[in-house]
Amino acid sequence: MKEMMIILFSAILTENFILAKFMGICPFLGVSKKLDSAVGMSVAVTFVMAMATAVTWPIYTYLLVPNGLDYLQTVVFILVIAALVQLVEIILKKYVPALHKSLGIYLPLITTNCAVLGVTMLNISKELNFAESMVNAVGAGLGFLLAMVLFCGVRQRLEDIDTPECFKGIPITLIAASIVSVSFMGFGGLVEGLFK
Repeated sequence: MKEMMIILFSAILTENFILAKFMGICPFLGVSKKLDSAVGMSVAVTFVMAMATAVTWPIYTYLLVPNGLDYLQTVVFILVIAALVQLVEIILKKYVPALHKSLGIYLPLITTNCAVLGVTMLNISKELNFAESMVNAVGAGLGFLLAMVLFCGVRQRLEDIDTPECFKGIPITLIAASIVSVSFMGFGGLVEGLFK
C-alpha cells in the first residue's frame, strides 16, 4: 500500500506530466482559460490515460513481448489511444455537447498528446505491474487536472492585471507557466519524506 501511495503522489506532484516532464503542454496552454473547459479536458485525459494503460499493459505484456514484437509498442499504443479518444469524443458529443464544443480541436488532439503516450510507455520502462501502472496513470491524470486548474486560476488573474504591452498574450502566459512549474520543484523531497 505504501508503494502505491508513493506512486500516486509522485505522479501528481513530483513527476507531474505538465509541470515536471513538460508533456501535454498544448491543452495546458490552449484550454486553461476557463475552469469548466480545463476540468473537462482533464477528466477526458485522465479517462484516456487510465483506459490506455488498462489496454496497453496487457497487450504489451501478454501479446507483444512473448511474440518478440515489443518493438511495435509505440505504433500499437498510438492506435489504442486513438480509438479511446474517438470513444470519448463520441460520448461527449452525445451526452455533453456544450463541453464537446468548448474543447473544440483540443479534444481530438488528445490522440497526439504526448502525456497520454508518455504514461503508457513510462509504465513499461519503469517495469510497473498492472496495479502500479493503473495507479500511476490515474495519478498522472490527477496531476494533469491539478496543473490545469491551478493554471486556469493564474490565467484568470493575469487577465485582471495591467501587463506591459510587450508581455501581453503568450509571453506572460509562458512566464506564468514557468513560475508554476518551478513551484512544483519544491515537492521533490516531500513525497519520499511522507512515506518513510
